[in-house]
Amino acid sequence: MSIIKRLNKFHISSPDFKYYVLFLFMAIMASCNDVAEEKPIKPNIVFIMSDDHAYQAISAYGHGLNNTPNIDRIGNEGVIFNKGFVNNSICAPSRAAMLTGKHSFVNGKVDNVRAYDWNQENFAKALQRNGYQTALVGKIHLDGLPQGFDYSNVLPGQGQYYAPDFIENGVQKTYPGYVTHVTTDIALNWLDNKREKDKPFLLLYHQKAPHRTWMPEEKYFTLFDDKTFTPPANFFDDYQGRPAAAAQEMGVYKDMDVVYDLKMLDKEKEIKTKYRGMFQRQYDRMTEEQKAAWDAYYDPIIKEFKAENPQGKDLALWKYNRYMQDYLRTIQSVDDGVGQILDYLKENGLEENTIVVYTSDQGFYLGEHGWFDKRFMYEESFRTPILMKYPKEIKPGTVVDELVQNIDFAPTFLDYAGVDIEESIQGESLRKLVKGDASEWRDALYYTFYEFPGEHRVKRHYGVRTDRYKLIHFYYDIDEWELYDLEEDPSEMHNVYNDPAYTAVRKEMHDQLKVMRSKYGDSDAMDQENLNRFLKAKGLSK
Repeated sequence: MSIIKRLNKFHISSPDFKYYVLFLFMAIMASCNDVAEEKPIKPNIVFIMSDDHAYQAISAYGHGLNNTPNIDRIGNEGVIFNKGFVNNSICAPSRAAMLTGKHSFVNGKVDNVRAYDWNQENFAKALQRNGYQTALVGKIHLDGLPQGFDYSNVLPGQGQYYAPDFIENGVQKTYPGYVTHVTTDIALNWLDNKREKDKPFLLLYHQKAPHRTWMPEEKYFTLFDDKTFTPPANFFDDYQGRPAAAAQEMGVYKDMDVVYDLKMLDKEKEIKTKYRGMFQRQYDRMTEEQKAAWDAYYDPIIKEFKAENPQGKDLALWKYNRYMQDYLRTIQSVDDGVGQILDYLKENGLEENTIVVYTSDQGFYLGEHGWFDKRFMYEESFRTPILMKYPKEIKPGTVVDELVQNIDFAPTFLDYAGVDIEESIQGESLRKLVKGDASEWRDALYYTFYEFPGEHRVKRHYGVRTDRYKLIHFYYDIDEWELYDLEEDPSEMHNVYNDPAYTAVRKEMHDQLKVMRSKYGDSDAMDQENLNRFLKAKGLSK
């Protein structure tokens, strides 16, 4: 029944009054519609994480080693963080910190040995409870069925480059092809065919590459063949004044396996190395067609290497260039996959309302200090690339120079989604920071590393970093302190802990370290407990 007819029932004869009431009703309805339209639309989230991708190997960071146009797009269309760091530079603990927003000694995943407790809260669970459809695809390196995800299809452990195994919602299967492409295809298939398109979504799209052993796809076998890489200035570091750095086993020259790492799998089996058999098993996963293409490229290199038999400095430089070529080739495939995901979002009208983040689980050494791998609190492994875009809120070309950390991802996503951030989360939302509000931002970062005795022999340590200084304590079978002035010594070659000129700085940094350990709940007792559990798990306890 019309409003006018309803008013006539009450014998209200004034037409002006009738139309006034009608006007008022229409205004109220319009106001209700406006309220409905203003209801916030939750953003979609695509969180891209690769493995061991050094910030030096992303062209947006300006080091000139390679070209990553698609990863760069994220920073160009949004924000690039120049001081992004991790809490614990090793695969599984870094991912646990990302999921929980908590330091390793709080979430329990302090090393790659101890099991991860999926029953604890993570940001995917919180988003799932608040209407998000969630998916995890690729490498997570946390045993057990992932919780918080409507769909999961993940690599067991480290995964394989060729014919990779995946575990789809708990069921293991082998996929033909190259792992980077397979991961991308699974992610795109979920976006296009498996998700409910009337719900906001969270997609964790995680690549294995460029993790060791850096096996490139055929498309990029010859990329960088025309380039000779110049090693960093401290490639032949003598580690003077840094006994923990001297004790490691991750040197390109002395520790890099020429078969396992550098592909010198000769048919004659004359090159015998510690990890030859491990690489043989990876090679054997290929199809005959893939092996033929692989051999056509690598066999001539093997033949030349055996003929020349480089030694000493020549061998060190040869190994460095072989390492850099294959490492960067695997990244090129990762960049291709990022481009496919970005193109999908754009072509399907999702770009404007989707947060896209690109990061790595930690940094990596590309010859700095003569090393490969990670683990140390020194800059190249402590620091990680972080690029993010969200057209609705983040201005293109934004640059953030404040100290951010991987524990900040969880609260950031919850903040953007309008979900309450639990007090137990130790990270901070990056949302205000990218808007230019750094008035109450942190002035220091805390770091821990526990996996010793273990591969690469990197000592247990913890430390604090401010914008300019870094204090590190190495402990367990050693008791050494290191202090670096990052403004004067960005390559961390000179430990000034005992330098009288830095007496005041040393005291300030010790005070800062006490504050950080108290703030986050770490202690010597927790260090000892984590050590005892690690030694027991490794069968080394007394």
